[in-house]
Parts: sequence; structure tokens; C-alpha cells
Amino acid sequence: MRVKDIMSRNVACCTPDASLQEVARTMLECDCGEIPVVENKQNMRPIGVVTDRDIACRAVATGQDTLQMKAADCMTSPAVTVTPDATLEECCRVMEEKQIRRVLAVDPAGGCCGIVAQADIARNASKRDTGRVVTEVSRPRAVPVSASL
Repeated sequence: MRVKDIMSRNVACCTPDASLQEVARTMLECDCGEIPVVENKQNMRPIGVVTDRDIACRAVATGQDTLQMKAADCMTSPAVTVTPDATLEECCRVMEEKQIRRVLAVDPAGGCCGIVAQADIARNASKRDTGRVVTEVSRPRAVPVSASL
């Protein structure tokens, strides 16, 4: 099985200058937890992603004025990607290694053409592979001392 067989297509994306409120509204409208940030709407090359966790931890929790923030202000960068022709096993390995719950699919020109979420893995991979992905992605990371203060 390949990424193209399980990925969500027609992904809602934003540009770095999109307001954070617009990004959050798009998450609400699309019932998703991640919006890819692309260079521009013409080439659709991903430069990062904004997750619901990014908004909570990098904007709200730090007391930022979220109404003044842009996607670029709290996005996770660089974006982690796979190709639509990557195998499901390769996709799982990338998610495990990077400890991410979603990975973007990019076309041969580098444009965002899809996204694979843990839920897609759960619906399409074996129980064993799904369990491994969930375990590895959820493994606690070492927290720098300064971050815990």
C-alpha cells in the first residue's frame, strides 16, 4: 500500500502571512488539527505546519496577542514530507522517527498534495504497525531544563 492510497487530498493550506485566527477558523471548518503553511498558493511548497498544539503552546500559553499573530509566528518548521508513492511502511517510519502525528505528501514539484494522519494509519495498517506508530509517536521526549521552569 502507498501513501497515495490512504492520504487525504485537497488539504486546506495557508501562507505564512495568514492570521492565526484564520488558521484556527480553518481547523474548525475542516475538523482538523493541522494546517500546512505553504510558500505561496501557486507553488504550494510546504515550509511548515501549524497544529492546534502549536497554537496552544506557542501562542496562548505564552500570553501572546493571538489576534496579532501570523501563521509564521507559531508554525513548526521545516515541514516533514513524504511522496505519494512512498510505502505505508516508509510513511510510518518517518512519523515514528520524527514523532509526528501527521505527515504531508508532496508531488514531484514539491507542492503539497495530501496529508496522512495517525487515523489514516489506524484505518489502513495492521494492528501491530498501528500500535508501533502510536507508541513511538507518543514516546516522551527529553524536556530541556529551561523549558520546564
